[in-house]
Amino acid sequence: MDLFPAVLIGGPPNSGKSVLIYSLSQALRRRGVAHYVLRAAPDGEGDWFLEAESTVVRWLRVKGAFDARWVDRIVRDIRNRHLPLLVDAGGMPTPEQERILSAATHAILLTRDPAARPKWRRRFQRYGLNLIADLDSRLEGTPRVIRRTPVLRGVITGLVRGRMAEGPVFEALVDQIAALFRYDPEELRRYHLDTAPSVDLLIELNRLARMLGVRMEGEAPRWAPEDLPRVLESLPASKPLALYDRAPAWLYAALSVHALPSPIFQFDVRLGWVEPPKLRVEAGLPEPTALRFLVEKSGDLWRLRAMLSHSYLEREEIDGLPVPPIPEDAFLVVEGKLPLWLWTALARAYAGVRILAVFEPRTSEAMVIASRDPDCPVGTRWPVEPAGAEQI
Repeated sequence: MDLFPAVLIGGPPNSGKSVLIYSLSQALRRRGVAHYVLRAAPDGEGDWFLEAESTVVRWLRVKGAFDARWVDRIVRDIRNRHLPLLVDAGGMPTPEQERILSAATHAILLTRDPAARPKWRRRFQRYGLNLIADLDSRLEGTPRVIRRTPVLRGVITGLVRGRMAEGPVFEALVDQIAALFRYDPEELRRYHLDTAPSVDLLIELNRLARMLGVRMEGEAPRWAPEDLPRVLESLPASKPLALYDRAPAWLYAALSVHALPSPIFQFDVRLGWVEPPKLRVEAGLPEPTALRFLVEKSGDLWRLRAMLSHSYLEREEIDGLPVPPIPEDAFLVVEGKLPLWLWTALARAYAGVRILAVFEPRTSEAMVIASRDPDCPVGTRWPVEPAGAEQI
Protein backbone atom coordinates (compact mmCIF):
# COMPACT_ATOMS: atom_id res chain seq x y z
CA MET A 1 0.00 0.00 0.00
CA ASP A 2 1.28 3.48 -0.84
CA LEU A 3 2.56 5.62 2.02
CA PHE A 4 -0.34 7.27 3.84
CA PRO A 5 -0.72 11.06 3.84
CA ALA A 6 0.52 13.01 6.87
CA VAL A 7 -1.22 16.39 7.25
CA LEU A 8 0.66 18.82 9.48
CA ILE A 9 -1.28 21.61 11.22
CA GLY A 10 1.07 24.54 11.79
CA GLY A 11 1.00 28.20 12.71
CA PRO A 12 2.00 30.60 15.47
CA PRO A 13 1.33 29.82 19.15
CA ASN A 14 -2.19 30.33 20.53
CA SER A 15 -3.89 30.01 17.15
CA GLY A 16 -6.15 27.15 18.28
CA LYS A 17 -4.25 24.29 16.62
CA SER A 18 -4.90 21.76 19.41
CA VAL A 19 -8.63 22.51 19.43
CA LEU A 20 -8.81 22.31 15.64
CA ILE A 21 -6.96 19.01 15.41
CA TYR A 22 -9.06 17.51 18.20
CA SER A 23 -12.27 18.65 16.50
CA LEU A 24 -11.08 17.29 13.15
CA SER A 25 -10.27 13.93 14.70
CA GLN A 26 -13.67 13.66 16.38
CA ALA A 27 -15.45 14.55 13.12
CA LEU A 28 -13.40 12.00 11.17
CA ARG A 29 -14.15 9.30 13.75
CA ARG A 30 -17.88 9.96 13.41
CA ARG A 31 -17.52 9.45 9.64
CA GLY A 32 -15.56 6.24 10.15
CA VAL A 33 -12.38 7.66 8.57
CA ALA A 34 -9.35 5.79 9.89
CA HIS A 35 -6.52 8.08 11.03
CA TYR A 36 -4.24 8.91 13.95
CA VAL A 37 -3.35 12.18 15.67
CA LEU A 38 0.35 12.58 16.39
CA ARG A 39 1.39 15.42 18.70
CA ALA A 40 4.82 16.40 17.38
CA ALA A 41 5.57 18.78 20.28
CA PRO A 42 6.23 17.29 23.76
CA ASP A 43 3.83 19.65 25.52
CA GLY A 44 1.89 16.99 27.37
CA GLU A 45 -1.33 17.55 25.41
CA GLY A 46 -3.56 14.82 24.06
CA ASP A 47 -7.29 14.26 23.65
CA TRP A 48 -7.56 14.01 27.43
CA PHE A 49 -6.07 17.54 27.70
CA LEU A 50 -9.17 18.93 25.97
CA GLU A 51 -11.68 16.60 27.62
CA ALA A 52 -10.61 16.59 31.28
CA GLU A 53 -11.23 19.16 34.00
CA SER A 54 -8.56 21.87 34.24
CA THR A 55 -7.46 20.68 37.70
CA VAL A 56 -6.81 17.19 36.34
CA VAL A 57 -4.93 18.64 33.35
CA ARG A 58 -2.59 20.58 35.66
CA TRP A 59 -2.09 17.47 37.74
CA LEU A 60 -1.26 15.05 34.92
CA ARG A 61 0.37 17.29 32.33
CA VAL A 62 4.14 16.90 32.09
CA LYS A 63 5.98 18.90 29.45
CA GLY A 64 9.01 17.28 27.88
CA ALA A 65 12.08 18.64 26.17
CA PHE A 66 11.74 19.57 22.49
CA ASP A 67 15.28 18.31 21.84
CA ALA A 68 17.08 16.45 19.05
CA ARG A 69 16.21 13.07 20.58
CA TRP A 70 12.51 13.90 20.47
CA VAL A 71 12.71 15.25 16.90
CA ASP A 72 14.59 12.15 15.67
CA ARG A 73 11.91 9.83 17.01
CA ILE A 74 8.95 11.90 15.83
CA VAL A 75 10.41 12.10 12.31
CA ARG A 76 10.87 8.32 12.37
CA ASP A 77 7.29 7.75 13.55
CA ILE A 78 5.80 10.00 10.88
CA ARG A 79 7.81 8.29 8.15
CA ASN A 80 6.87 4.82 9.42
CA ARG A 81 3.16 5.64 9.73
CA HIS A 82 0.63 2.83 9.61
CA LEU A 83 -2.41 5.11 9.11
CA PRO A 84 -3.11 8.58 7.67
CA LEU A 85 -1.84 11.16 10.19
CA LEU A 86 -2.91 14.51 11.54
CA VAL A 87 0.28 16.06 12.95
CA ASP A 88 0.15 18.86 15.53
CA ALA A 89 3.41 20.74 14.90
CA GLY A 90 3.35 23.00 17.95
CA GLY A 91 3.77 26.75 17.82
CA MET A 92 7.30 27.96 17.16
CA PRO A 93 9.70 25.39 15.67
CA THR A 94 13.42 26.09 15.63
CA PRO A 95 15.44 25.20 12.51
CA GLU A 96 16.33 21.87 14.18
CA GLN A 97 12.70 21.16 15.02
CA GLU A 98 11.63 22.02 11.48
CA ARG A 99 12.96 18.62 10.41
CA ILE A 100 9.55 17.29 11.48
CA LEU A 101 8.05 19.06 8.46
CA SER A 102 10.24 17.04 6.11
CA ALA A 103 8.35 13.85 7.03
CA ALA A 104 4.85 15.25 6.32
CA THR A 105 3.08 15.39 2.95
CA HIS A 106 0.44 18.13 3.38
CA ALA A 107 -0.11 21.18 5.56
CA ILE A 108 -2.85 23.33 7.09
CA LEU A 109 -1.90 26.86 8.14
CA LEU A 110 -3.81 28.34 11.07
CA THR A 111 -2.96 31.81 12.36
CA ARG A 112 -4.40 34.76 14.28
CA ASP A 113 -1.52 36.96 13.12
CA PRO A 114 -1.66 37.97 9.42
CA ALA A 115 1.98 39.14 9.59
CA ALA A 116 3.08 35.55 10.39
CA ARG A 117 1.39 34.04 7.33
CA PRO A 118 4.18 34.61 4.74
CA LYS A 119 6.82 33.11 7.02
CA TRP A 120 4.77 29.95 7.60
CA ARG A 121 3.90 29.58 3.93
CA ARG A 122 7.60 29.82 3.03
CA ARG A 123 8.36 27.23 5.71
CA PHE A 124 5.88 24.79 4.18
CA GLN A 125 7.22 25.46 0.66
CA ARG A 126 10.78 24.84 1.83
CA TYR A 127 9.84 21.27 2.80
CA GLY A 128 7.66 20.62 -0.23
CA LEU A 129 4.39 20.36 1.71
CA ASN A 130 1.16 20.56 -0.25
CA LEU A 131 -0.81 23.39 1.42
CA ILE A 132 -4.48 22.40 1.47
CA ALA A 133 -5.93 25.09 3.79
CA ASP A 134 -4.88 28.58 4.91
CA LEU A 135 -7.19 29.77 7.70
CA ASP A 136 -7.58 32.91 9.79
CA SER A 137 -8.36 31.98 13.40
CA ARG A 138 -10.46 34.44 15.41
CA LEU A 139 -12.00 34.12 18.83
CA GLU A 140 -15.22 35.88 17.83
CA GLY A 141 -17.02 36.79 14.64
CA THR A 142 -18.72 35.04 11.78
CA PRO A 143 -16.96 32.10 10.15
CA ARG A 144 -16.88 32.26 6.36
CA VAL A 145 -15.38 30.50 3.38
CA ILE A 146 -13.39 32.90 1.17
CA ARG A 147 -12.22 30.38 -1.43
CA ARG A 148 -12.41 26.59 -1.70
CA THR A 149 -9.81 25.88 -4.39
CA PRO A 150 -6.97 25.36 -5.01
CA VAL A 151 -6.31 26.09 -1.29
CA LEU A 152 -9.18 26.40 1.17
CA ARG A 153 -9.19 29.99 2.50
CA GLY A 154 -11.51 31.17 5.20
CA VAL A 155 -12.13 32.57 8.66
CA ILE A 156 -12.68 30.04 11.44
CA THR A 157 -13.86 31.22 14.86
CA GLY A 158 -14.20 30.00 18.44
CA LEU A 159 -11.20 27.66 18.65
CA VAL A 160 -11.04 27.66 22.44
CA ARG A 161 -10.64 24.80 24.91
CA GLY A 162 -13.99 23.35 25.90
CA ARG A 163 -15.67 24.03 22.54
CA MET A 164 -15.77 22.00 19.35
CA ALA A 165 -14.96 23.67 16.05
CA GLU A 166 -17.98 24.20 13.82
CA GLY A 167 -19.25 26.27 10.92
CA PRO A 168 -18.85 26.26 7.13
CA VAL A 169 -15.05 26.53 7.10
CA PHE A 170 -14.66 23.65 9.53
CA GLU A 171 -17.09 21.46 7.59
CA ALA A 172 -15.27 22.24 4.32
CA LEU A 173 -11.98 21.28 5.97
CA VAL A 174 -13.44 18.00 7.30
CA ASP A 175 -14.68 17.18 3.79
CA GLN A 176 -11.22 17.87 2.39
CA ILE A 177 -9.38 15.74 4.97
CA ALA A 178 -11.93 12.93 4.72
CA ALA A 179 -11.43 12.78 0.95
CA LEU A 180 -7.65 12.73 1.37
CA PHE A 181 -7.81 10.03 4.05
CA ARG A 182 -10.45 7.94 2.31
CA TYR A 183 -9.12 4.40 2.11
CA ASP A 184 -11.22 1.30 1.76
CA PRO A 185 -11.75 0.24 5.42
CA GLU A 186 -11.58 -3.42 4.48
CA GLU A 187 -8.30 -2.88 2.62
CA LEU A 188 -6.83 -1.04 5.64
CA ARG A 189 -7.99 -3.78 7.96
CA ARG A 190 -6.42 -6.50 5.81
CA TYR A 191 -3.22 -4.47 5.49
CA HIS A 192 -2.82 -4.35 9.28
CA LEU A 193 -4.16 -7.79 10.16
CA ASP A 194 -1.98 -9.56 7.58
CA THR A 195 1.04 -8.59 9.69
CA ALA A 196 -0.50 -9.68 13.03
CA PRO A 197 1.29 -12.31 15.12
CA SER A 198 -0.02 -15.84 14.88
CA VAL A 199 -2.38 -16.33 17.84
CA ASP A 200 -5.66 -18.19 18.29
CA LEU A 201 -7.62 -15.06 19.18
CA LEU A 202 -7.27 -11.88 17.13
CA ILE A 203 -9.83 -9.44 18.56
CA GLU A 204 -11.08 -6.54 16.44
CA LEU A 205 -12.50 -4.31 19.15
CA ASN A 206 -14.85 -2.36 16.87
CA ARG A 207 -16.48 -5.59 15.69
CA LEU A 208 -16.64 -6.87 19.25
CA ALA A 209 -18.37 -3.64 20.31
CA ARG A 210 -21.05 -4.03 17.63
CA MET A 211 -21.53 -7.68 18.55
CA LEU A 212 -22.03 -6.79 22.22
CA GLY A 213 -24.31 -3.83 21.53
CA VAL A 214 -21.93 -1.18 22.84
CA ARG A 215 -23.21 2.35 22.27
CA MET A 216 -21.90 3.75 19.00
CA GLU A 217 -21.21 7.32 17.91
CA GLY A 218 -21.21 7.15 14.15
CA GLU A 219 -18.86 4.29 13.31
CA ALA A 220 -16.93 4.57 16.59
CA PRO A 221 -17.85 2.66 19.77
CA ARG A 222 -18.23 4.69 22.96
CA TRP A 223 -16.87 2.17 25.44
CA ALA A 224 -18.03 2.49 29.06
CA PRO A 225 -16.68 0.62 32.11
CA GLU A 226 -20.08 -1.03 32.44
CA ASP A 227 -19.27 -2.87 29.20
CA LEU A 228 -16.25 -4.61 30.74
CA PRO A 229 -18.01 -7.61 32.37
CA ARG A 230 -19.68 -8.53 29.04
CA VAL A 231 -16.39 -8.07 27.17
CA LEU A 232 -14.48 -10.37 29.51
CA GLU A 233 -17.30 -12.96 29.61
CA SER A 234 -17.28 -13.09 25.80
CA LEU A 235 -13.60 -14.10 25.62
CA PRO A 236 -11.83 -17.16 27.03
CA ALA A 237 -9.43 -16.36 29.85
CA SER A 238 -5.70 -17.11 29.88
CA LYS A 239 -5.40 -17.37 26.10
CA PRO A 240 -2.95 -15.45 23.86
CA LEU A 241 -4.63 -12.37 22.39
CA ALA A 242 -3.93 -9.91 19.60
CA LEU A 243 -5.89 -6.65 19.99
CA TYR A 244 -6.78 -4.30 17.16
CA ASP A 245 -8.71 -0.97 16.96
CA ARG A 246 -8.86 2.20 19.03
CA ALA A 247 -10.15 1.81 22.59
CA PRO A 248 -9.58 3.34 26.06
CA ALA A 249 -6.48 2.41 28.02
CA TRP A 250 -8.60 0.79 30.74
CA LEU A 251 -10.17 -1.61 28.20
CA TYR A 252 -6.77 -2.65 26.85
CA ALA A 253 -5.50 -3.03 30.43
CA ALA A 254 -8.44 -5.26 31.40
CA LEU A 255 -7.92 -7.52 28.39
CA SER A 256 -4.19 -7.74 29.05
CA VAL A 257 -4.90 -9.02 32.58
CA HIS A 258 -7.63 -11.36 31.30
CA ALA A 259 -5.08 -13.07 29.03
CA LEU A 260 -2.54 -13.80 31.78
CA PRO A 261 -0.33 -15.77 31.92
CA SER A 262 -0.48 -15.93 28.12
CA PRO A 263 1.05 -13.15 26.00
CA ILE A 264 -0.88 -10.34 24.33
CA PHE A 265 -0.05 -8.27 21.28
CA GLN A 266 -1.54 -4.91 20.37
CA PHE A 267 -1.53 -2.83 17.23
CA ASP A 268 0.27 0.48 17.79
CA VAL A 269 -0.20 3.09 15.07
CA ARG A 270 3.39 4.25 15.57
CA LEU A 271 5.09 0.90 15.92
CA GLY A 272 2.81 -1.69 14.31
CA TRP A 273 2.24 -4.90 16.28
CA VAL A 274 3.98 -4.91 19.67
CA GLU A 275 4.05 -7.08 22.77
CA PRO A 276 3.99 -5.07 26.02
CA PRO A 277 7.35 -5.07 27.81
CA LYS A 278 7.72 -7.22 30.89
CA LEU A 279 8.02 -5.33 34.18
CA ARG A 280 9.11 -6.80 37.50
CA VAL A 281 7.91 -5.73 40.94
CA GLU A 282 10.94 -5.00 43.10
CA ALA A 283 11.71 -2.89 46.18
CA GLY A 284 14.53 -0.35 46.11
CA LEU A 285 14.34 0.95 42.57
CA PRO A 286 17.68 1.87 40.97
CA GLU A 287 18.23 5.41 39.72
CA PRO A 288 17.94 6.67 37.13
CA THR A 289 15.34 4.68 35.20
CA ALA A 290 13.22 5.52 32.19
CA LEU A 291 10.20 5.86 34.50
CA ARG A 292 9.62 7.66 37.78
CA PHE A 293 6.90 6.66 40.20
CA LEU A 294 4.83 8.62 42.69
CA VAL A 295 3.02 6.55 45.30
CA GLU A 296 0.33 7.61 47.76
CA LYS A 297 -1.44 5.44 50.35
CA SER A 298 -4.67 6.17 52.21
CA GLY A 299 -6.00 3.15 54.10
CA ASP A 300 -6.29 0.28 51.63
CA LEU A 301 -6.27 2.67 48.65
CA TRP A 302 -2.95 3.00 46.87
CA ARG A 303 -2.33 5.37 43.98
CA LEU A 304 0.64 4.88 41.68
CA ARG A 305 1.47 7.54 39.13
CA ALA A 306 3.99 6.63 36.43
CA MET A 307 5.89 9.46 34.73
CA LEU A 308 8.31 9.37 31.82
CA SER A 309 11.83 10.47 32.69
CA HIS A 310 12.18 12.02 29.24
CA SER A 311 9.71 13.14 26.61
CA TYR A 312 9.89 10.09 24.31
CA LEU A 313 9.95 6.58 25.70
CA GLU A 314 11.21 3.63 23.68
CA ARG A 315 9.59 0.30 24.48
CA GLU A 316 12.97 -1.41 24.68
CA GLU A 317 14.10 1.04 27.40
CA ILE A 318 11.78 -0.44 30.01
CA ASP A 319 11.73 -4.14 29.16
CA GLY A 320 12.60 -5.79 32.48
CA LEU A 321 12.33 -2.49 34.39
CA PRO A 322 11.56 -2.82 38.15
CA VAL A 323 8.39 -1.16 39.46
CA PRO A 324 7.41 -0.41 43.10
CA PRO A 325 5.86 -3.24 45.16
CA ILE A 326 2.23 -2.84 46.19
CA PRO A 327 0.59 -5.14 48.81
CA GLU A 328 -1.63 -7.87 47.40
CA ASP A 329 -4.59 -6.76 49.54
CA ALA A 330 -4.46 -3.21 48.14
CA PHE A 331 -6.93 -1.29 46.03
CA LEU A 332 -4.50 0.13 43.48
CA VAL A 333 -5.23 3.00 41.07
CA VAL A 334 -2.63 3.45 38.30
CA GLU A 335 -2.41 6.86 36.63
CA GLY A 336 -0.21 8.84 34.25
CA LYS A 337 0.18 10.05 30.66
CA LEU A 338 1.56 6.91 29.06
CA PRO A 339 1.71 5.02 25.76
CA LEU A 340 -0.93 2.33 25.47
CA TRP A 341 1.61 -0.50 25.51
CA LEU A 342 2.86 0.76 28.89
CA TRP A 343 -0.65 0.73 30.34
CA THR A 344 -0.98 -2.93 29.42
CA ALA A 345 2.49 -3.68 30.82
CA LEU A 346 1.69 -2.01 34.16
CA ALA A 347 -1.68 -3.77 34.38
CA ARG A 348 -0.02 -7.14 33.95
CA ALA A 349 2.66 -6.29 36.52
CA TYR A 350 0.06 -5.41 39.17
CA ALA A 351 -2.60 -7.99 38.26
CA GLY A 352 -2.16 -9.72 41.64
CA VAL A 353 -3.58 -6.92 43.81
CA ARG A 354 -7.07 -7.22 45.29
CA ILE A 355 -8.53 -4.46 43.14
CA LEU A 356 -6.79 -2.90 40.15
CA ALA A 357 -8.09 0.28 38.51
CA VAL A 358 -6.95 2.65 35.76
CA PHE A 359 -7.46 6.40 36.12
CA GLU A 360 -9.51 8.03 33.36
CA PRO A 361 -8.73 11.79 33.27
CA ARG A 362 -11.73 12.62 31.08
CA THR A 363 -14.12 11.75 33.91
CA SER A 364 -11.81 11.97 36.97
CA GLU A 365 -12.69 8.36 37.79
CA ALA A 366 -10.75 5.16 38.31
CA MET A 367 -12.13 2.27 36.24
CA VAL A 368 -11.83 -1.12 37.96
CA ILE A 369 -10.32 -3.56 35.44
CA ALA A 370 -9.54 -6.56 37.69
CA SER A 371 -10.90 -7.50 41.09
CA ARG A 372 -11.00 -10.26 43.68
CA ASP A 373 -13.45 -8.24 45.81
CA PRO A 374 -17.16 -8.96 45.21
CA ASP A 375 -18.05 -5.55 46.67
CA CYS A 376 -16.03 -3.78 43.94
CA PRO A 377 -16.41 -5.80 40.73
CA VAL A 378 -14.87 -5.17 37.33
CA GLY A 379 -16.49 -2.15 35.67
CA THR A 380 -16.94 -0.17 38.89
CA ARG A 381 -16.28 3.57 38.62
CA TRP A 382 -14.37 5.10 41.54
CA PRO A 383 -14.19 8.91 41.91
CA VAL A 384 -10.60 10.16 42.21
CA GLU A 385 -9.39 13.65 43.11
CA PRO A 386 -5.98 15.08 42.21
CA ALA A 387 -3.65 14.79 45.17
CA GLY A 388 -0.06 15.06 46.23
CA ALA A 389 2.11 11.99 46.45
CA GLU A 390 5.41 10.67 47.67
CA GLN A 391 7.98 10.08 44.94
CA ILE A 392 9.64 6.68 44.68
